[in-house]
Amino acid sequence: MNSSFETILARLKTGEVVPYLGPGVLNGVIAPATGQQVPAESESLILAMTGGKPMSPRLMYEFSRAAMHLENKKGRRFIERFLTQTYGGEGWTPAPVHRWLASLNLPYIIDYNRDTLLQQCYADRAHTLVVGCARLTGTHYRFELYEWQEGAYRPVTQETLDPGLPVLFKPLGTPLPHPSYIASDADFVDYITELMGGFAVPDGIKQKRQNLQYLFLGMRFNRDTERMIMSDLIYGAAPEAGWALIQEPAPNERKVCTRKSIELIEADWPELLAAVPVA
Repeated sequence: MNSSFETILARLKTGEVVPYLGPGVLNGVIAPATGQQVPAESESLILAMTGGKPMSPRLMYEFSRAAMHLENKKGRRFIERFLTQTYGGEGWTPAPVHRWLASLNLPYIIDYNRDTLLQQCYADRAHTLVVGCARLTGTHYRFELYEWQEGAYRPVTQETLDPGLPVLFKPLGTPLPHPSYIASDADFVDYITELMGGFAVPDGIKQKRQNLQYLFLGMRFNRDTERMIMSDLIYGAAPEAGWALIQEPAPNERKVCTRKSIELIEADWPELLAAVPVA
């Protein structure tokens, strides 16, 4: 077994390592009824949004650009309805990586995807859900807080948050319990601005995350957006900030990992999963 994998698996069990899930962990996730692959990467998500019609190269570069373009043409409700139908209504089945992570009873997971698969896996236990929000009026805060108890989510505040519950952090949003998404360029500008100001992470999470390490699975760092959000979400990490599993990393991905003291492992998450000892 890769020696880094041994270290990662050992530290996951102690809660010292926070999994940070990117679009790549959704590869292979299908809807049982239709056999349809869940759109996860930027291009597949754009094509799902346009009914399979490619947009201009400038808009195809990044989902947030395409979403901003269609939001301006069709309205915000179009984007929200598309994402809710895509991730909330197709009967997607959790992938092995979701079930494995749920089985570890980890105290904190960051899920950069907008699906509900990890939430499904946590439906058998009480937990806190942090959902990223954008363009709110009357407040600088850019999150909503919920607590899952007895089969339902109920809103909670920072003051009433139970610090003993495991936390699922969904920075880009989720359909459940109330659809909320970071999707268009305008969303990301607002969210990142308040994230940098400290208003997109609850105070309890800021305390919980001190000196932790992170494990990036299915996450790429080719674009500024991903790099900026990652940098602020892992603020206060341990001096050796963790590991990123990236096959064939680009030069800019190597640079960001070096700069953030993240060990780059040129492998993909299924290789780590294959190294998990069979119980």
